[in-house]
Amino acid sequence: MTKDATQASGEMATGMRERLPLDGIRVVEFTHMIMGPTCGMILADLGAEVIKIEPPGGDRTRKLPGLGIGFFRTFNRNKKSVVLDVTTAEGRETAAELIGEADVVIENFRPGLMRSLGLDYDTLSRRFPRLIYASHKGFLPGPYENRLALDEVVQMMAGLAYMTGPPGRPLRAGASVNDIMGGMFGAIGILAALLERKQTGRGQEVQSALFENCVFLVASHMQQYSMTGEAPRPFPARFSPWSVYDVFTLAEGEQLFIGAVNDKQFRVLCRVLDATELANDPDLQTNEQRVHARPQLLARLGELLVHHRADELAAKLEAAGLPYAPIARPDQLLDDRHLRESGGLVSMQTDEGTTTDVVPLPVTLGGRRPGVRMPLSRAGEHNDEVLGALPRQNDH
Repeated sequence: MTKDATQASGEMATGMRERLPLDGIRVVEFTHMIMGPTCGMILADLGAEVIKIEPPGGDRTRKLPGLGIGFFRTFNRNKKSVVLDVTTAEGRETAAELIGEADVVIENFRPGLMRSLGLDYDTLSRRFPRLIYASHKGFLPGPYENRLALDEVVQMMAGLAYMTGPPGRPLRAGASVNDIMGGMFGAIGILAALLERKQTGRGQEVQSALFENCVFLVASHMQQYSMTGEAPRPFPARFSPWSVYDVFTLAEGEQLFIGAVNDKQFRVLCRVLDATELANDPDLQTNEQRVHARPQLLARLGELLVHHRADELAAKLEAAGLPYAPIARPDQLLDDRHLRESGGLVSMQTDEGTTTDVVPLPVTLGGRRPGVRMPLSRAGEHNDEVLGALPRQNDH
């Protein structure tokens, strides 16, 4: 084991000794790709024992190429792995026994699959009335519920792609926002169901869906139409309520987002840029005036900004307390000073024995950030530990 791996292992062991909010909760996870695994990862990071059931050969998400290559490492940390063939009667019965020892089941397979295996909520709840069962689907019950869906599909259906791209060119967001947020809403539902079970003694089914999640994301645009009678325009063509709120090209082709959303900030920006002419222009004294003259104002600012270096201007904007942002690529975040120094990147040992930096949950609990508690599991690594503890296994 490398020095980094040894250090990471020690940190994981230390983390395991800290009590976390979901200590004592056992979760059995039948998932792949992003949505279901995100839900399980959140619960695992918060202390639950999450047992991921993988098919013979392992979850196919482990071997995705291209943009999918990082899915498994990103969304499956802090979980145990059990390989089980649930297409066989013995595998299904073993799965049911394991579920009988659990508090929560998570699944995100195509509609009807778990029912065909006898591992659906209606079947299992008759045997295990305290069970909480979370399904992650494309659509909640209704006319669309049997459709197959992907993040990109619902971004098109729910208006997010329309709002993201320029007019006539719908564009999906640059991350699987609905898969990830769908898993988050699934986890929220599970936490609520666990609290309710303390009062009622009974479990329940929780459902989270991509389409409804995406509709939630565009809900304010829906209200905009309800209140004005005007369909919202895509973001690249929107009517901005702020005059200076855009990406500017600076010296050497570098880019910087700069915002000045009120009169005070505009005056400060003019001072930083030594733009006395703009500051004193009688037609630019209020935000309403500047919004009315926005195209001309942005052009004038662009002529000034092209002579500034991004790093030098960023320092001045920071000192002046103005909102700004460099246009970063995801790979550059691995060296981001704030993430490095604040605990926003943590070391994890991979299933191959190497180490990698992963992004923990974006929350603190009592001042601590839930982190990595164990190496990323190899497929079937915990079969003996988990299945060997089942009563039926011990009877044999």
